[in-house]
Amino acid sequence: MPAAPVWDPGQYLRHAGHRARPFADLLARVPDLPGGPPRIADLGCGPGNVTALLAERWPTAHITGYDNSPEMLDKAHTEHEGPTPGGGRLDFAPADARTWTPAQPYDLIVSNATLQWVPGHAARFPDWIAGLAPGGTFAFQAPGNFDSPSHRLMRELAHSPRWKDRLAGTLRHDDAVLTPGAYLERLADLGCTVDAWETTYLHLLHGEDPVLDWVKGTGLRPVLTELGDGAEEFLADYRAALREAYPATAHGTLFPFRRIFAVATKEA
Repeated sequence: MPAAPVWDPGQYLRHAGHRARPFADLLARVPDLPGGPPRIADLGCGPGNVTALLAERWPTAHITGYDNSPEMLDKAHTEHEGPTPGGGRLDFAPADARTWTPAQPYDLIVSNATLQWVPGHAARFPDWIAGLAPGGTFAFQAPGNFDSPSHRLMRELAHSPRWKDRLAGTLRHDDAVLTPGAYLERLADLGCTVDAWETTYLHLLHGEDPVLDWVKGTGLRPVLTELGDGAEEFLADYRAALREAYPATAHGTLFPFRRIFAVATKEA
């Protein structure tokens, strides 16, 4: 079995503005929460930068961010943990989305760009919906770009004769997430009112090899973890392929990125 990816918060945060935008769009569709002050869980909180946005929307909330990466949690503890300006609190704890079950009722369970890392994650929905207070909401967004050149080229190179013995089974595939319609059906079957949609963002990136720089913080982490100091040869071939797929222009490098959203509200 491939090793769990080792995360680099600094690399991840290099594109923090672009990465935070889908989370802000998700929160804009979350209805009023039933609790006061509300109890919120952020499943897969990463370095905590978007978890902090929850305190802006719900200033009095007690918010707990959960993640299974020690590196990400260290960054979140250092930068964001503690009382919030509105009288709430922000804290962080280790947990794995594959097994996490709410230990208390939450008014909101939210997940940002995490579920694609959890095989069979839709099977976890019943436990998470059961962990909501009446009228509570489960909301998430996940990348839906697994057939885009950035991921397709990565998989093709990983399965090439040069790398297949070391990287077979390391990367996620195009079935890592469901369609918006499939998520809507799964969550509606659990008695929720569901809003599901997809959006393709057109990110304009700058700098040298910006798409490679982006995926080094996310989708490429399993390859970098597996190859360690021997990743440079893989990166050289992958860099060349990305430059052809995403050519630089006078305005920057255009990086289309499809994302899938769902907001499911439990019956009050």
